[in-house]
Amino acid sequence: MQNRLFTLCLALIMLCTAGTLNAKNEKPFVIPELRHWQGGEGVVSVSANTKVLYTDAALESVASALAEDYGLMYGKALKYKAIKDTSKAPAGAFIISLTTDKELGEEGYSISIGGHIVLNAQTTTGAYWGTRTLLQILEASKGASLPKGDIRDWPDFAMRGFMIDCGRKYIPLDYLNEYAKVMAYYKMNTFQIHLNDRAAKKYENTWDKTYTAFRMESEFFPELTAKDGHYGKDEFRQFQKDAAKICVNVIPEIDVPSHSLAFSRFRKELGSEKYGLDHLDLDNPNLYSFVDSLFTEYLQGEDPVFVGKQVHIGTDEYSNKDKETVEKFRAFTDHYIRFVEKFGKQACVWGALTHAKGETPVKSENVIMHCWYNPYAQPADMKKLGYKIVSVPSHYAYIVPAAGYYFDYLNHAKIYNSWTPATINQYTFEDKLDPCLLGGMFCVWNDIAENGISVDDIHHRCYPATQYYAATTWSPSYKTLPYEEFDRKRTQLSEAPGVNELGRFAGKPNSVVYSIDEVKAGKSYPHVKAGFDHTISFHIDGAKESRGTLLFSNKVTEFYLSSPIDGRMAFVRDGYLNSFDYYVEDGKSADIRIECTNSATRLYVNGKLHDQLKREKRWITEKKQYDYVPTLYFPLQQAGEFKSRITDLKVENFIR
Repeated sequence: MQNRLFTLCLALIMLCTAGTLNAKNEKPFVIPELRHWQGGEGVVSVSANTKVLYTDAALESVASALAEDYGLMYGKALKYKAIKDTSKAPAGAFIISLTTDKELGEEGYSISIGGHIVLNAQTTTGAYWGTRTLLQILEASKGASLPKGDIRDWPDFAMRGFMIDCGRKYIPLDYLNEYAKVMAYYKMNTFQIHLNDRAAKKYENTWDKTYTAFRMESEFFPELTAKDGHYGKDEFRQFQKDAAKICVNVIPEIDVPSHSLAFSRFRKELGSEKYGLDHLDLDNPNLYSFVDSLFTEYLQGEDPVFVGKQVHIGTDEYSNKDKETVEKFRAFTDHYIRFVEKFGKQACVWGALTHAKGETPVKSENVIMHCWYNPYAQPADMKKLGYKIVSVPSHYAYIVPAAGYYFDYLNHAKIYNSWTPATINQYTFEDKLDPCLLGGMFCVWNDIAENGISVDDIHHRCYPATQYYAATTWSPSYKTLPYEEFDRKRTQLSEAPGVNELGRFAGKPNSVVYSIDEVKAGKSYPHVKAGFDHTISFHIDGAKESRGTLLFSNKVTEFYLSSPIDGRMAFVRDGYLNSFDYYVEDGKSADIRIECTNSATRLYVNGKLHDQLKREKRWITEKKQYDYVPTLYFPLQQAGEFKSRITDLKVENFIR
């Protein structure tokens, strides 16, 4: 009896073990989620010795991107080379090839992970997206293996994008370059750069003190270029070309004839006295020659400043108070659609033709319309007119940091659970894949000037939004994960190979993740910054410090032991000075702890909360409030020339 029982138990154990060993691999977590996955059994090992092989010269850049990005993520780049006979490829190698598989379309790809890791696509773009999938899957094993299985994946929508408002707030080109890499990692392919605008008015009866800027270098109109931050022609041209190499199309936008205070401040006679100086005067006979010249400067020549296929001409929110104005606005819109087309570009416009309904014809063929607010452009009507539509619904897609309207952070659950590009605010297309729908985008609008918002604050808002929009604009009908699971898993992925704009450190919550025994004055350190949800602590033996003495700095942030204004401990980022009520004193020692969150920066001295800088209400006018945000990504790159002794510096992860 005992022998029979033993034999039965052993058989059951063997059966269960066999079932486990032969289990099919589950679909790997990728953003956007894979359209089709057929799980195999086991894994393929990957290491620094794994080869990347490509079968067509056009794929060399794709192979090099995979090889180099693996090195950025795991310390050593892979070797890549061309191969003609794939039967001679070593086991476990990546093999990248072009295929005639029509189902994959322009951006699709297939991957077979078995004896080799075979990536096929009709185009180099599809192949590049396939490498992003492979790199994301590799993150689960820290670059060590890939689960065996087969993938077929392609997008439902051709445009998957993000617009950033650089007109109201200068966004450094370094950051735009980094964010293009983030977008590419999540297969977001459209990056719109809003180059001019005006901030919310501070004063009810005058435009004179309202902030405005135009961000492009101009040789035609040198005084038009913003003095507090702008893009040189050569560097902006290169930015677009670099983005195109990673399959991100940059769409530059010059917004006219509204949102145009930068132009009317440059030439006051161009501004409308009737509708406000942020409106260009459509009755002014010199208006067209000025705007023609402005666009020509960036569109002309064999190597134009605006490199890509599309140019956005604005045409948003102009007054419709009288019929004559509406007709002139429509004529202006039609003129600039056709004007940019003369330079071989496709025109993009903000939807405004319901708001400006009239008789003057406006070209619709081969024109892209960004529909954001239905009373301005009813989607069904715009479809009938023949526009190709990008869904940018303000009720879902508008981030306006610390403004008190639209979203400070997007409602990620609502986007993930309820939205696809077929929904534009209150209207939903019956056909979720209507041929007129090109795709969807979200936007960051920096409406409020002087509100303390830094580029780091903006990134903290737009990075997770990119992950969610990637999930809902690639193939939304193939999302299978519950929101809570997706939200948990998305944080485990990198921003992009070699990119850490969030200032994250690997390590467990509430643990030390970086330390320096003694910070040496004038020394450079390898880490650039520690983002939100970190604390930075150190011991200081105080000495007499001159005004303006830095503890640490990087390109965008300075942390002062003694501020240049009044000698208090303080920090500056993006030009905003924030001071604690604390002074470093000669001959006195203290344990300092700085806690950084997305709503406050707190200073602890000798274990007790000493001061906190938190969001507070400030005023634009008596009728309008805004929040000032004194947050900090702590810089850790360049030590200052201080006299105090700084020891036992630690960076810790924490959970609020």
